[in-house]
Amino acid sequence: MKNNEEFKSGFVSIIGRPNVGKSTLINYVIGQKIAIMSDKPQTTRNKIQGVYTQDDAQIVFIDTPGIHKPKHKLGDFMMSVAKNTLKEVDLVLYVIDATESFGPGEEYIIERLKEANAKTFLIINKIDKIQPDDLLGVIETYRTKYNFEEVIPISALQGNNVNTLLDQIILQMEVGPQYYPSDQVTDHPERFVVAELIREKVLHQTREEIPHSIAVVTEQMKKRDNDMIYIGATVIVERNSQKGIIIGKQGKALREVGKEARKDIEALLGSKVFLELWVKVQKDWRNKASHLREYGFKEDEY
Repeated sequence: MKNNEEFKSGFVSIIGRPNVGKSTLINYVIGQKIAIMSDKPQTTRNKIQGVYTQDDAQIVFIDTPGIHKPKHKLGDFMMSVAKNTLKEVDLVLYVIDATESFGPGEEYIIERLKEANAKTFLIINKIDKIQPDDLLGVIETYRTKYNFEEVIPISALQGNNVNTLLDQIILQMEVGPQYYPSDQVTDHPERFVVAELIREKVLHQTREEIPHSIAVVTEQMKKRDNDMIYIGATVIVERNSQKGIIIGKQGKALREVGKEARKDIEALLGSKVFLELWVKVQKDWRNKASHLREYGFKEDEY
């Protein structure tokens, strides 16, 4: 790994309200899916570290949960993760939705930025959904609220202006070591990413019928003699009615989740996968510290 006078590196946090496109941005930059995407808010729960490396620089991205008012212990954990990263990084990307007007949620985030005195880029996402003339008004509104280092409009979904964003980030980085090998794209273990990919498909399959009371635990992951990887995972829900919705009539919904998740997992692992899923009811797990620890949420972070 490189460590010379020309190589630049640093840590960048991506923050913003739920559903503004943070995970879409990090997946586009990394070039593969490491953070799950959903049209439902509050999808990301843990810090997702994505690693972007080029010949002369490495950026370690931290995709945080969308900042919102907590309603349970899990929500407290998510907000703690999001706010703590402001103190740990070299640069903050504050992502907003170009189609949304400035409100109390944005004011709350800017107050957190002021408290941390964080060096911040304002990233105006979803510019493909507004008229160019409307962009100036968005920029003017936010310029009066905080002293942003840069204001960069992008479309994370289409990749518009994302290369410009990367160039500007690297300009802000100091000379430093290469923290990760060039071919490594995340610091999360494969079991974690597999569980997240399954959770994404559950959210997509159930749409509005199931709230964010879902966790997924990868129970087993082992290579068989035929080089196929066997994965056994459990979907955790809070109520029996939710279990029925996820399984579906004659198991159809759960089979569809497995089918779609397997495609992404095979792309991630580069191997054929046999995926077996179970559904388990754990009442009110989001408010119980023991269950949060069991499902991968570290107690010292909430």
